[in-house]
Amino acid sequence: MASVVRSGAWKALKNGSTSESFVHLHRFQTLRVRSFSATMSPPSKAVVYEQHGPPDSVTRVVELLPVEVKENDVCVRMLASPINPSDINRIEGVYPVRPQVPAVGGYEGVGEVHSVGSAVKGLLPGDRVIPSPPSFGTWQTYIVKDQSVWYKVNKESPMEYAATITVNPLTALRMLEDFVTLNSGDAIVQNGATSIVGQCIIQIARSRGIRSVNIIRDRTGSEEVKQKLRKLGADEVFTESELEVKNVKSLLAGLPEPALGFNCVGGNAASLVLKFLRQGGTMVTYGGMSKKPITVSTSSFIFKNLSLRGFWLQKWMSADKAKECRGWR
Repeated sequence: MASVVRSGAWKALKNGSTSESFVHLHRFQTLRVRSFSATMSPPSKAVVYEQHGPPDSVTRVVELLPVEVKENDVCVRMLASPINPSDINRIEGVYPVRPQVPAVGGYEGVGEVHSVGSAVKGLLPGDRVIPSPPSFGTWQTYIVKDQSVWYKVNKESPMEYAATITVNPLTALRMLEDFVTLNSGDAIVQNGATSIVGQCIIQIARSRGIRSVNIIRDRTGSEEVKQKLRKLGADEVFTESELEVKNVKSLLAGLPEPALGFNCVGGNAASLVLKFLRQGGTMVTYGGMSKKPITVSTSSFIFKNLSLRGFWLQKWMSADKAKECRGWR
C-alpha cells in the first residue's frame, strides 16, 4: 500500500497540474481498531524522508506512534494536502527554508478536529481546520499541535479549495497589492497563467476591473486552455510561439500597456513579460520553473526604466503585516 500511495502521488505531480496533485490522507487510515487513552492521538501514517534527494527515491510511508494530546493541543485528522513545487524543493534540499531530516513532507492542507485538550476553546471535534500560518509536516493522517496553529474554516468549502487556500491565493493577492498601485482599467501581464497562482491572479484582477494578458506554453489542446482561462476572466491569452513577433504590444487589441508583470518561469517566458510592460513598469518574479535565468536587455533599464522585483511568501508570512492580519481572526 505504501509504495502505491507514494508513487501515485509523485506521478500526479509529474504528469498533471499541481492543482490536481494531492496527498489524500484519509485513504491512509488504518483499519485496525484499538483503544487509546483520551490524551493520546491515534497512530498516524506519514510520508517521510530521512535524507534529501529525488522524491521518488527518498520518500516512504511509515506508521508513527500515538502522540500525547496536551491541554492546549488539538489533534487533527488530515483530509488532504497539496503537492506544491516548494514541497518538492524541500525534499530535494534546495529550498532556503526546510525542516531538519528526518521530516514529514507537506506544508499546507485541511483536516478535521479529532480531539482537543482540556484547555482548548473555540474548536470542537468535527470542526474543519487549516494550519495558519502553514506548518511543516502535513502529509500525515493525524497531527497534534497547539491550538494557536489551527484556523477554523467553513465545512461548505470544497476540500481542494480549503487545502490550498494559503500558499497560492495569498501569493497572488500580495503580488497584486504590494508592488504597484493598480486601478480599475489598468492591466497586468503574466506567464505561467495556468498555474494556481496564475488562475488566482486572473480572478482577483477581474474582480477589481484590472485587465490581464496571459502567456502559456505551447501544448496540445492550447485552445481549450485558453477558453478555460477566459472563463475565469482573462482578457487575452497567448502561447509563447504566438508572441514571436517584432512588436508584441500590437497584440494588445485596445488593452492598456501593463504596469505590472508576474514571472514564475524564467528564460524566454520572462523576456516576453518584459516586452509587454509599459514605461516604468515592474516585473515581479516568484518562481523559476524552467530553471533558466532571466535575461534583461540594457535598453530595458535605460530607455524603459523597468524594475525587477522578487516575492517570497515565506518572508512575507514572517513580516509584521502578516502577524497583524493573523490578529484579526
